[in-house]
Amino acid sequence: MDMKWKKILALGMAAVMTAAFVTGCGGQKAADNGSGSGDKGKIIVGLDDNFPPMGFKDENNEITGFDVDLAKEASKRLGREVEFKAIDWSSKEAELKSGRVNVLWNGLDITEKRKENMLFSDPYMDNRQIIFVKKGRTDITDEKSLAGKIVGTQSASTAEEYMDKTDFFKKDVKEVKKYSDFVTAFMDLENGRVDAIVGDEIVGRYYMSKHPEAIDAVDVAVGPVSQFGIAFAKDNKALRDDVQKVLDEMKADGTTAKISEKWFGKDITK
Repeated sequence: MDMKWKKILALGMAAVMTAAFVTGCGGQKAADNGSGSGDKGKIIVGLDDNFPPMGFKDENNEITGFDVDLAKEASKRLGREVEFKAIDWSSKEAELKSGRVNVLWNGLDITEKRKENMLFSDPYMDNRQIIFVKKGRTDITDEKSLAGKIVGTQSASTAEEYMDKTDFFKKDVKEVKKYSDFVTAFMDLENGRVDAIVGDEIVGRYYMSKHPEAIDAVDVAVGPVSQFGIAFAKDNKALRDDVQKVLDEMKADGTTAKISEKWFGKDITK
């Protein structure tokens, strides 16, 4: 997820939405007690708190979000207190390596480069770009059906990057309109100024959950698909294994699906 895009999105979401769920935000002390099975100390979660709906501050300045709810439930099952610490996301690897945070849990893409410096959980969600249309529209069913249409997307986003380098969007799509924030793009979609929006599934489905009568999702990926994972320090395999165990339990008993439905109106987890 592009940093500029996340910051713009956070401002846009704050302007038109009221977050419905809240959670506590802890202090700022060093994460020196979040290792493995024998240690029941606090788990300090590092996150960018301007990334709705994964982790962000609500109108009461409290940190909330999908990943926050997952982390709270996982920590509860481990019998551990959890603290959410906003960090400079560009320095996330240093924060993790230094021990100032125990985990990075905030819509973090798993990449081969990151694997060199961090341990990851199993992927828990695909990070897809999909198509959104006005409720009831049926003629747009996949990427190719966007030919001759006016398509909107978020500036400085993964979708924009893909569309800019793909011949189909340069030659066959009537126009690609770029917006400074995703909320404005969706408003234009509702008002018929664009035929479709291509953008992040997690953000779009979150918007849909707030406007269920206005927007439909076309459930096919556009462009490459990445995967989200939870990152741990290289030498913290014990904590990684503990967290993975409870994540597997949450998936098996339906808790993860319920949290996903709360934020996205659908279970979009793996």
